[in-house]
Amino acid sequence: MQVSSLNEVKIYSLSAGRSLPEWLSDRKKRALQKKDVDIRRRIELIQDFEMPTVSTKIKVSRDGQYIMAVGTYKPRVRCFDTYQLSQKFERCLDSEVVTFEILSDDYSKIVFLQCGRFVEFHSQHGHYYRTRIPKFGRDFSYHYPSCDLYFVGASSEVYRLNLEQGRFLNSLQTEASESNVCDINPVHFLFAMGTAEGKVECWDPRTRNRVGLLDCALSSVTADTEIEGLPSISALKFDGALNMAVGTSTGQVLLYDLRSSNPLIVKDHHYGLPIKSIQIQHQLDLIISADSRIIKMWNKDTGKIFTSMEPEHDINDVCLYPNSGMLMTANEAPKMNIYYIPVLGPAPKWCSFLDNLTEELEENPESTVYDDYKFVTRKDLENLGLAHLIGSSLLRAYMHGFFMDIRLYHKAKMMANPFAYEEYRREKIRQKIEETRAQRVQLKKLPKVNKELALKLIEEEGEEQQISKKRKQKNLPSLLKDDRFKVMFENPDFQVDEQSEEFRLLNPLVSKISEKRKRKLKILEELEAQGQEEEEEPEGKASDAESSESSDDEKGWVEEVRKQRKLLRQEEKLKRQERLKEDQQTLLKPQFFEIKEGEEFRSFKDSAKKQKLMKKTLEDRLKLEEKLGTLNVSDTTVGSKQATFKLKKSEQQRKQQEAEKRHRQERKSLRRSASHLKSRRGRGRLFH
Repeated sequence: MQVSSLNEVKIYSLSAGRSLPEWLSDRKKRALQKKDVDIRRRIELIQDFEMPTVSTKIKVSRDGQYIMAVGTYKPRVRCFDTYQLSQKFERCLDSEVVTFEILSDDYSKIVFLQCGRFVEFHSQHGHYYRTRIPKFGRDFSYHYPSCDLYFVGASSEVYRLNLEQGRFLNSLQTEASESNVCDINPVHFLFAMGTAEGKVECWDPRTRNRVGLLDCALSSVTADTEIEGLPSISALKFDGALNMAVGTSTGQVLLYDLRSSNPLIVKDHHYGLPIKSIQIQHQLDLIISADSRIIKMWNKDTGKIFTSMEPEHDINDVCLYPNSGMLMTANEAPKMNIYYIPVLGPAPKWCSFLDNLTEELEENPESTVYDDYKFVTRKDLENLGLAHLIGSSLLRAYMHGFFMDIRLYHKAKMMANPFAYEEYRREKIRQKIEETRAQRVQLKKLPKVNKELALKLIEEEGEEQQISKKRKQKNLPSLLKDDRFKVMFENPDFQVDEQSEEFRLLNPLVSKISEKRKRKLKILEELEAQGQEEEEEPEGKASDAESSESSDDEKGWVEEVRKQRKLLRQEEKLKRQERLKEDQQTLLKPQFFEIKEGEEFRSFKDSAKKQKLMKKTLEDRLKLEEKLGTLNVSDTTVGSKQATFKLKKSEQQRKQQEAEKRHRQERKSLRRSASHLKSRRGRGRLFH
């Protein structure tokens, strides 16, 4: 049971508490209830007081014994018996229910207005009759003296269906284009309807004439409210014979006296959401108004907030159990919420034990209860070393991860990193010590990282401050105090590497200045070690001395640059010698290379040549091909250039061409020899 308090009004949420996962079997749920004391002690006021997906409307019968709720999916109605604290029956419907009304004292006569323009009547045994209205309906009310049903919806007409005669009567013609809600006064049976234009029309059912018109849209706009569009009427409720509460689509509730066209009170929810439900609590003169996010209870005379509730899920409907402090809500979740507020009234007769429970809870407040399952992803399992449990009964797949027992999770985490708590504790102690040190009066000290750079910046800031004082300019912010460059003087990864080549080549240019800074750093470190204050810097020398020093520095800089270059060359030679020694010591192993199809291996030099050619630029390759004769570049008459290529032939093609040449030469020689023999034979015949 969850307890909340606002304005010293305690609200007990009877449906909140420890809920078991839906994927657990009934057998496991029963086993958990036997083992776990917290689950066994949870309050389940009405057994299975829920819908499969969403509940849209909830009402209580006039005798107070039955609670009826409609929801989805599939569209259905469920009836709960309060005397048995369980479900009485469940009936599935053909289409979703917009709203419904209990005509009898019990559940024997019910009317459902459905989405597809259908009006369905149910009796005690089940479905009784079904009819249709001409336009889509949004709300209806029952007029008891004449047994008429008044339907309002996406039409300017109000349809009347007489249940005694079993036929439609002449409809009421209104000025509105559409109507959203309607209600009938329980005292003098005045019929009122709220329109999409933000007006309320009141009709007398006896004469079937309009007797009044209220412009609520204009009255809801005040100096404090911000409205984007035209407010329409979304909720309507009569309070006695003379009062009426109206809710708008922009989140305002207006309380009217029927004898006046001006509202008595305008209450804004400040959420900009349409008012879903309005209930009247007569014992304390409270109005309970609800939008999809919050339920507010406020005094109808002063408008002062009594208390409010913000459920976890969006609200669709609110029902106040008569003559008690119990409140029920239908919301965008399977579970329907039940709240008990002792200040509003006593508990109903069928759950009178709630008064004793609340008294005990006030004496002994309940501790917070946590779930026994931990949701982990596949990456978390790999970090914990539990990836091998995927597919076992210890892990239950859910969405993009798994559910596992919280005790197993803690054990695995301790085994994966047993010193995590010690490290966390040390870090917290270190942070506390640093916080206490920061509260003391501290001297200006140089940072731990990049001390020379910080000293350089401090000197430059001092020079800039002197210049700005002379020129009367504003001082620029320092880099040491700037949060963007804070990490540069704290993180050792940003330390300037003085052994790098870039620094060593640039260092001679600032060698004299760096030497001076190093001296200052040594002095500052000595002062810090001794705990003494820093001494003031000595005054500068004269300008002629500085000019002589600058000329000496220029000569020294050149010499230092030469020295640094010589040192770098010597280091490179040493590195080369070390590499050669390593190469000589290493033993070469034979390597095997794969030759592509159609190529003939000659030597490694050919492959080396190919690699050299591939490394060369396109211009160098073209020049080589021109020398070899495979490429010819010439100028055209237009002014552009023309390039002709000769494709290189592979080894197989060359062999084929050589074989063809030999074959041709052999055939030519054979032909010549044959022609020579023929000519000799002819000559011999002539001689004979």
